[in-house]
Amino acid sequence: MGEFDLIRRYFATQPATDSVPLGIGDDCALLQLPAGRQLAVSIDTLVEGTHFLPGTDPARLAERLLGAAVSDLAAMGAQPLWFTLALTLPEATESWLEPFARRLAQRAAELNIVLVGGDTTRGPLALSAQVHGTVAPGLALTRQGARAGDLICVTGTLGDSAAGLQTLFDQLPAGEHVDVLRQRYYCPQPRLAAGQQLAGCASACLDISDGLLGDLSHILAAATQPLGAEIVVDDLPLSMALLAQYGPVQGHKWALSGGEDFELCFTLPVQQRAVLARLPVTATVVGRIIERPGLYLQYSDGQLISTSAQGFDHFPG
Repeated sequence: MGEFDLIRRYFATQPATDSVPLGIGDDCALLQLPAGRQLAVSIDTLVEGTHFLPGTDPARLAERLLGAAVSDLAAMGAQPLWFTLALTLPEATESWLEPFARRLAQRAAELNIVLVGGDTTRGPLALSAQVHGTVAPGLALTRQGARAGDLICVTGTLGDSAAGLQTLFDQLPAGEHVDVLRQRYYCPQPRLAAGQQLAGCASACLDISDGLLGDLSHILAAATQPLGAEIVVDDLPLSMALLAQYGPVQGHKWALSGGEDFELCFTLPVQQRAVLARLPVTATVVGRIIERPGLYLQYSDGQLISTSAQGFDHFPG
């Protein structure tokens, strides 16, 4: 199958719309930005052997790629509009492309985002999605803005994605808890509605891709003055599936540094706490921003232990 046949057959299916006067099939797409909105842009890449195991179901790769990429828009409080796709494939086979393209289209419809272009090439399997969204001027959530006394909050539950990956390493058979954890690993749920509701309320926000401690350190680094964070370990939200499969000790470790949960971590002025009850997803207060620089873990026995950011780094050292 040739490159252009591949594109026409699997990806050039989106008709022109008001926001996409010209889509796939030309040298560029033509996109109409809504009046009075700023453009938010991000890109995510998945590489075989680094982000997913060889032989992973292509449909799973489609939902994982798009969910992770759109999560960046959620972290900015943005509304998704368009995305572009770059595929590097060892070979172009119908058995891989058909399930990938079908699930990609389904997931794009679920997330209300439209494919408008991309590129294909031959090489080791790698997938990239660049996402575009819009946000009202002055209302974008950023990593900057945390202040001493702010609450540290997270959406959903933490540690599930790392646990789901571990079930694959352990080659565990399918089962109720295993299936839940693997779904959390394969199919991130971008917290778009929550991010949009937090605009104007949260002082800082990002999505948890490198682990809570690692990503929280980014918020501290972006603050306008030296700050620290104190996390109450027993307050970390863990799912029943994670607790049943691996227990609280391992669960807390993955919640702190497992990564790729793609939940939102945000700081919230105390006077804005009421917004938590209005979010469309459960949000939990897990700590607070403090004046003393550093990361600290508060345990139920009263211990306050200094720790370090243990997030994933592609180029450590």
